[in-house]
Amino acid sequence: MNDGGSVVHPAVEPLSYLIGRWRGEGEGGFPTISSFAYGEELNFTHPGNKKPVIGYSQKTWKLSSGEPMHAESGYWRLKPDGTIEVVIAQSTGLVEVQKGTYDAEKKVVKLQSEFVGNASKVKEITRVFTLVNDELSYVVEMATNLTNLQPHLKASLKKV
Repeated sequence: MNDGGSVVHPAVEPLSYLIGRWRGEGEGGFPTISSFAYGEELNFTHPGNKKPVIGYSQKTWKLSSGEPMHAESGYWRLKPDGTIEVVIAQSTGLVEVQKGTYDAEKKVVKLQSEFVGNASKVKEITRVFTLVNDELSYVVEMATNLTNLQPHLKASLKKV
C-alpha cells in the first residue's frame, strides 16, 4: 500500500491510508485577502520499511487558468504514543514545524504549529485532516500579528 511496493514501516502503518495521490478543490480566504477557489494535489509517499516517515507534497492552482499558486513539501513522523511531528517548507519561504495527534480509527490528524519560521506576519497555523467515505478533507486556520486564529483554507480531495 505504498509507492515503492515494499513493506510499510510499522510506525507509519496507522496513517498508511493516506499514502497515494489525492486531487480535488478548495477555497480560501482571510480578513486581509479576497476569497478564492483552487485546485489541489496532495501526495503522501513512503520510502518503504527503512524509514518511519511519510513524505508530503502539495501543489495548488487557479481553477480558471490552471496557473500555479502554491506549493509545499515536508515529512510526517508518527510516534508510538499517538503524537505526530510534521515539518513543511512552503514555496513562499515560510517553514512550519507542527506537532499534534492522530487517531487511526477515526482517521483524523490534528496539527498545531510549534514554530513558524521566516514569516513576517504569520504567527500560528493549525491543520486538521479527516478521511470520511474515501474523501480527505482538511481545514487550515491561521493567526497573524493582526488577526486571531481563524479559518484560512479548506479542501476536499479524492484518491486518484
